[in-house]
Amino acid sequence: MDQGLARSGRAMAVGTVVSRITGFLRTLALVAALGLGSHLFDTYTVANTLPNSIYDLVLGGALTSVLVPLLVRHPDELYAQRLLSLVVYGLGVTVVVTTLLAPQIVDLCASDLGADQRRVAITLTRFFLPQVLFYGVGTTLAAVLSARGRQAVPMWAPVANNLVVIATTAVYLVVGGTEHLERLTVAQTWLLGVGTTAGVAVQALVLCLATRGTGFRVRLRADPRGVGVRRIAAMAGWTLVSVTASQVAIVVVNRLALTSGQGALGAYANAYTLFQLPYAVVTVSIVTGVLPGLSRAAARRDLSQVTAELSRCLRLSGVVLLPTAALLVVLGPRLATALFAHGNAVPSAVALTGTVLAAYGLALVPFCGYQVLLRGFYALQDTRTPAMIGLLVAAATVGGAVVSAWLVPGPRMVVGVAVGYALANCAGFLVAAAVLRARLGRVDGHRLLRAHGRMLPAALVAGGATAVVARLAGQVTGPGWAGSLTVVLAAGTFGALLYGLAAWTLRVSEFRTLLGALRPQEPRRIT
Repeated sequence: MDQGLARSGRAMAVGTVVSRITGFLRTLALVAALGLGSHLFDTYTVANTLPNSIYDLVLGGALTSVLVPLLVRHPDELYAQRLLSLVVYGLGVTVVVTTLLAPQIVDLCASDLGADQRRVAITLTRFFLPQVLFYGVGTTLAAVLSARGRQAVPMWAPVANNLVVIATTAVYLVVGGTEHLERLTVAQTWLLGVGTTAGVAVQALVLCLATRGTGFRVRLRADPRGVGVRRIAAMAGWTLVSVTASQVAIVVVNRLALTSGQGALGAYANAYTLFQLPYAVVTVSIVTGVLPGLSRAAARRDLSQVTAELSRCLRLSGVVLLPTAALLVVLGPRLATALFAHGNAVPSAVALTGTVLAAYGLALVPFCGYQVLLRGFYALQDTRTPAMIGLLVAAATVGGAVVSAWLVPGPRMVVGVAVGYALANCAGFLVAAAVLRARLGRVDGHRLLRAHGRMLPAALVAGGATAVVARLAGQVTGPGWAGSLTVVLAAGTFGALLYGLAAWTLRVSEFRTLLGALRPQEPRRIT
């Protein structure tokens, strides 16, 4: 059963890896075109994060938590069509209202921008806000696919988005695009705005075509009643509390980063993007495969099966995430140099990105564990408890950011923000585990401790050896991007092999399950 889940996760992980690789190429293209550490890159980052924040505040958090459980319990096509219609109508109104209020929204989220930065940020924000609608459509269609057993398809959709943005940045450079904000022309602004939003639109279109392949007809209903709006609203209300708290934390961190020095926000955003990669490839792939079965077990009140599914998620993701966290801590600066030290990137911003990434390595395991446990509450259709825990995590994140800004003035304060984020997610994980234990009767704690007690020594040994190899190789290759790439490949490969050897020697069963899932399956013989 574990190998079946791992194989399902493998199919999704492949799509996620490809989408994330193209996502990195997209980030590198933006860095090369706009210049990591420039005012233009920071302005673009501010404007491009606003649609995500607005989407999460209005509906995104609720959709993420309740869509798959709802569609599993109501598998008929009419229900899904009405749900999609409700999303389209609600987010369509949101786009119109927020576009009119774009200046006020920019001032609220980034009040310390200069006059030129504010002008460009408002213009780009108005171009980017239609993404809110496309995100909602894409999330709903992805949930339809997941409920119908096509969980891997949505993992590929972001590839189309990334390719469109990469093409946009290529055209931007060809037409003489600049990293200097004051030299940005109206045509170049339109190109960045339309091209970035077109990527999200194409992503939604890919999902639309994929759902048609399952027999689902993408159709808007004039009357979206019958989806249990009151029930959804009750669940979404608590989710909105949690999402609002997290968005407040994001606004606080972004404003502190903007005021701490030029390039700090861009460095922080890029480090966070890299930090999210292991979570997306490993944890999201496994959780997506488990969520429909988890929801069915919760619907029939099979609490022991809910516990078993959550335990499998934590163990199978942990066997990959622990060594990955060790490698991020050790190789973070070198990885950032290899990826971002190109084009118009400012060297100090690249170095800062690497340090923040290393700090984020401490947050990887608790963050992913916390996200897994939240799915347990959502499967039980309980959004109130995760909302309360989310308030705690957000408050701890804000507190850590404020303390970091006080203790470490200047751009390096974002390093302290990453450390504070790790501590906040540790607290969230522990509280969520305690509440779930009371709710479910058990959380398979002994098995989890036993498994992670074997994984952790293997990860520590691999991380320590990787640090030694990286130091020795670095003395030969030098600090440049080519030398850093060589160090990452050499030390990372050595560390991964050593971890595999240690995990096999310590008889980590989850590691053996993972290896079994990676082996190609023999074709069945027809008799």
